[in-house]
Amino acid sequence: MNDPTTRRKVLASSGAIIGGSLAGCMGGGSGDGSGDGGGDGSGGDSGDGSGDGGGGSCSGETYEVGYGDSQTTVCSDNFPTDEKLYVYAVQSGWMNWPSVMEAFNEQYGVQLNDDDRSSGEALQDARSHAQNPTHSAFNGGYTFAIQAMNDGLTQAYKPANWDKVPDNAKTDNGHCTGTRKVTTALTYRKDIFEERGLDEPETWDDLKHPDIMQDLALQTPQAAVGLAAALSINNAYGGSLDDVQPVIDYYNTIQEGGAEFTDNFLAQFTSGEYSSFIRYDYSGLDLKYNVEDLDEEQVGVALLEGPDGNAGAYNALYGYAMLANAPNPEAVKLFMDYVLSIEGQQHFLDAYARPIRAPEMDMPDEFPPQSRYDETQFTVDQTELIEKQESIIQDITRGASI
Repeated sequence: MNDPTTRRKVLASSGAIIGGSLAGCMGGGSGDGSGDGGGDGSGGDSGDGSGDGGGGSCSGETYEVGYGDSQTTVCSDNFPTDEKLYVYAVQSGWMNWPSVMEAFNEQYGVQLNDDDRSSGEALQDARSHAQNPTHSAFNGGYTFAIQAMNDGLTQAYKPANWDKVPDNAKTDNGHCTGTRKVTTALTYRKDIFEERGLDEPETWDDLKHPDIMQDLALQTPQAAVGLAAALSINNAYGGSLDDVQPVIDYYNTIQEGGAEFTDNFLAQFTSGEYSSFIRYDYSGLDLKYNVEDLDEEQVGVALLEGPDGNAGAYNALYGYAMLANAPNPEAVKLFMDYVLSIEGQQHFLDAYARPIRAPEMDMPDEFPPQSRYDETQFTVDQTELIEKQESIIQDITRGASI
């Protein structure tokens, strides 16, 4: 495992976390041979009649992309030059996307738009532009990608290394593919907690302490990260996908104590204005080990359970889907391949987001003990969640007045 100090120097670019607002969710021709365009086969028809580069002469570079029935050739002549490649929620300050964007641009000369929005905002925008898409792929919480597919907004494209993705993290039709996983966690200022005489939180009940509620930050369930937090709390208190009253009651309690729903709070966390926030394990670990504004000893990351021992740390899947009638189909196929290559996956791991291809990679030692994940982590039936997600979000938003 790399020395954290060395990691700070290598990953200085992830300091963009402090300045960017965070919200959303990514394939791979790269130099490790594991993800370069279609070396292992490819899959999924494009369905957009966009005319990939293999169909005619190409004066630029050609790349084999895709897996299985999606395998094709793309040509750099068809990559955007005067404009950027638009992929929803690929943005600064989120899961090390700046590093992904920079590396892809360096290798292929394609600059990506810094697309600052949540998964929910991305889905609404994709719906509103269904007849004239502005983006070439949806990226965000996996269930939001499934919703986009169910709305008829996506098309089949299986990126290179699609076969390395677990079956429960992709759709058989090639429309949606998982790229990384994260777990709901509390990140807190250890130095401030110690000054207040507070112990490391272990349960969601611990956050009801007045000295924690007063400057606690979290996000609304319209964002995938906020929905994951809501599901975590709801499960911790015995709720279900049919009963979200436990999390509504919890949100009403902590708001009365001063907790705030906001998207932009990392700068305030660094300054001490917020002493804790609810997001993902990767968020806290990245702050702890990769951002120089705070010493490692100042940041703690806690996986929480319910007061009666119920699991309270939702394991969330993020992924992407190529959009129907994508404005830049060839460039986005190459990008999707890059994200799923080992090189692309490493960018996520550098920020402590667990790549979907983690079993093939060396994992850092800085994660919380596996025993704590085993005690607190859970997931839900994804099919059921997709069916009920919008009503769950509406019920929580109305019930907690957020």
